[in-house]
Amino acid sequence: MAALDKILTVDEMKTAARRRVPKMFFEYADSGSYTEGTYRDNESDFNKIKLKQKVAVNLEGRNLKTKMLGKEITMPVAIAPAATGGMQVADGEIKAAKAAEKYGIPFALSTMSVCSIEDIAENTTAPFWFQLYVMRDRGFIERLIDRAKAAKCSALVLTMDLQILGQRHKDIHNGLSTPPKFNAYSIWQMMQHPLWCMRMLGTKRHTFRNIVGHVSGDHDLASLSAWTASQFDPTLNWADIKWVKERFGGPVIVKGVLDPEDALAAVNNGADAVIVSNHGGRQLDGAPSTIRVLPEIIDAIGSKTEVYLDSGIRSGQDVIKAMAYGAKGTFIGRPMLYGLGAGGEAGVTRVLDIIRKELDTTMALCGERDILNVGLHNIYSNDLPVRNAPVVKG
Repeated sequence: MAALDKILTVDEMKTAARRRVPKMFFEYADSGSYTEGTYRDNESDFNKIKLKQKVAVNLEGRNLKTKMLGKEITMPVAIAPAATGGMQVADGEIKAAKAAEKYGIPFALSTMSVCSIEDIAENTTAPFWFQLYVMRDRGFIERLIDRAKAAKCSALVLTMDLQILGQRHKDIHNGLSTPPKFNAYSIWQMMQHPLWCMRMLGTKRHTFRNIVGHVSGDHDLASLSAWTASQFDPTLNWADIKWVKERFGGPVIVKGVLDPEDALAAVNNGADAVIVSNHGGRQLDGAPSTIRVLPEIIDAIGSKTEVYLDSGIRSGQDVIKAMAYGAKGTFIGRPMLYGLGAGGEAGVTRVLDIIRKELDTTMALCGERDILNVGLHNIYSNDLPVRNAPVVKG
């Protein structure tokens, strides 16, 4: 395992994970669709925003605590739902959930996770969030919602931007599957990572446990993968928010919004919060970065509901820039996966330590001692072009 205390940035954690995880699974985490332009912009566009330094300010007693969905958290960062965490390291989602619980921040579990809803509930005590894909088989979705309720999940994260799957070239080239297919190429990849293999042999969790055993028909990998691919629902619409809320009986966060009109539609149809997200650049390549569109979304619905940002957060500085533009919280997906790959639960904790320290230091050098006071006055300049279109109000 890496000497985690020597890792000082998320990028260094990424390098450590690359050395420890088979290529097909590392590149699942570290890839976008088509040219990966949006994936790259999610990170690089943060660098086009400059912060205003302030000095001779009392910086004692600094506070990073805030609230998301009314619950106090230790900093405005949550673990994003990310598939195949359990293939970066054995039992990965359980380890990430434990790290989030100890840190006092929200954890969201993906529908396409390796560890199941029940696995997380059995290994943690804090309520967690469950991310839901609406599929054609509504009976299966109803059962998923009921399982989330039984596990005492405190919110659902309804993903709206996966009606059709974006093509990720790296996954196709690598022949990605969960569990991996045993052919010459995959075996060669895994043989280069004997510790990863040994740990995987020590767990029973090797496939999509939220799905296997809960759908009709054959449960071999090929059948399960084909079923999942056929189930993303192109007819998903805003009215589905109401149906999901009624079934769940708790808060529903809508994820995958990049347009002010869509944000307003989400709120008008019952969303309790909205996540500005482009699926980490894994869906529509050529879409704008999330930090670029965040101000438009805030203008449209910021007074109506909480707005969070996902896709591109790699540092505490990124967090503070998102907060300055009005986000009430941020999500990290890839940094969490890098932490899992590099060091399991301890790796995720180290990622959170890195982001927290950067956030606290940056906030202080901007002359602030309370994250709740961060705002546009902390921005020196923004070199991102402004879209020539009216902001939607309603």
